[in-house]
Amino acid sequence: MVTLVHTLQQHTDELSCCCFSAGLLATCSADKTLRVYDTADFSELPGSPLSGHGYGVHCCCFSSCGRSLVSCSTDGSIVVWNPDTGEAAAELQHPGRSPLRVCALAPDSSLLLAGACDGTVALWDFSCKTLRRCSSVSEASVVACCFSPCGQVFVTGCTNGDLKLWDVDISLLHAEKDAHDLGVTCCSSAPHLRPDGCCVEFRLASCGQDSQLKIWIVSQLEGAAWVMKLLHTLTSHSAPVLSCALSSDGDLVVSGSVDKSVAVHDANAGALLHTLKQHDRYVTAVALSPTMPWIATGSMDRTVNVWRIGDGDGLTAAEPRQTECQGRKLPGHFRALLADWSEEDVQTWLHEEGLEQLVGNFKANNIDGPELSRLNKETASELGIESVGLRGRLLRKIEALKAEQSGSDAPDEFLCPITRELMRDPVISADGYSYERESIESWIRGKNKTSPMTNLPLQTTLLTPNRSLKMAITRWKSSQ
Repeated sequence: MVTLVHTLQQHTDELSCCCFSAGLLATCSADKTLRVYDTADFSELPGSPLSGHGYGVHCCCFSSCGRSLVSCSTDGSIVVWNPDTGEAAAELQHPGRSPLRVCALAPDSSLLLAGACDGTVALWDFSCKTLRRCSSVSEASVVACCFSPCGQVFVTGCTNGDLKLWDVDISLLHAEKDAHDLGVTCCSSAPHLRPDGCCVEFRLASCGQDSQLKIWIVSQLEGAAWVMKLLHTLTSHSAPVLSCALSSDGDLVVSGSVDKSVAVHDANAGALLHTLKQHDRYVTAVALSPTMPWIATGSMDRTVNVWRIGDGDGLTAAEPRQTECQGRKLPGHFRALLADWSEEDVQTWLHEEGLEQLVGNFKANNIDGPELSRLNKETASELGIESVGLRGRLLRKIEALKAEQSGSDAPDEFLCPITRELMRDPVISADGYSYERESIESWIRGKNKTSPMTNLPLQTTLLTPNRSLKMAITRWKSSQ
């Protein structure tokens, strides 16, 4: 039996990943933020949301002790967070500044791995945050990766459909060509090795655009080469499978799909146990708690559902509380776009967010909506806010507000694909997509001469104003 016990609705754009530590759940989104919840009651931590990435966050994972949370983004950076305070402890850059699609930590948190759109993986020593090496592993984008339980080998999956096994010197150990037709989307390993005499093996789950979920046994005989043996091909989904996760004992595998469903399988027998159909759009993320009978699922519908696996599946826990965690609803006078806020609206917002001690500073400096949206670390300090912690809280609240308003039911075609914010000056790029001018120009200046949407080379950097789209956005804004 699987029961829905919580629905988290704080993100303002589609979910991309979720992960558990022993006592926390982290989620990340195209809204450029991460959110962290206490699994005791799924309340959001005071330091959440975590803001710092310039573009959407694709992936996140906890260190083994749960004291660090790692995220990667289209901006080509990895940020290491303190999940309790929401502060960024370190920021690492991909050497080629290529957009990062996936990241993973070794089971002992000694190594950090990230896969990029240019077909490379970068490997860092996590303790000292130094780059060990960055190597090309595919001609296609690396969109999936995971470490073996021993942490001495790792698996990569690419959009060309291959699964590959590597050692930590990034030397190829085994290649499974065309493991998934049309491309791999995710992979996950069971965190415990299964020794069998002189053979060491672990279980691997992978999924792809071919609508299949596969279970593999990856093994090495003493002194022999590594091999991957296909154990099960599961076809419960009717559309591409976007995410998968194995339970801590390797006995359950959970997957999410474009068909809007979540499937729970017995990984040993390959039998379908449950089909969960609560999301309204594609299921893009799944995770299993290592300590409690929780499944978390994230979707393009902007929600995270938390499910409890019942005793019948061999897991026990205290009875869950049937609660629903709703995102903050803006009062009526906040329904206008931030750019239209008056000074009084800003001051009311400060009171609503528990920042009433800043009202005097804002009133003295005549801060209205447009000025609020432009505040950053430097300009916030100029307002006379001496407390670093208070400035940090203010800036996180502003980023959350901007993200909330950018996704306030605006049609998706009005949002810039890079920032996921409402476009003010849309332009058409050589790839045929429309972007906010400032965002695509910044993208191109950063030596990204490929399309943010297709990853193919841009034949020209010429940008053409999209006047019809700009007029449509203007009409939509005036109707709100």
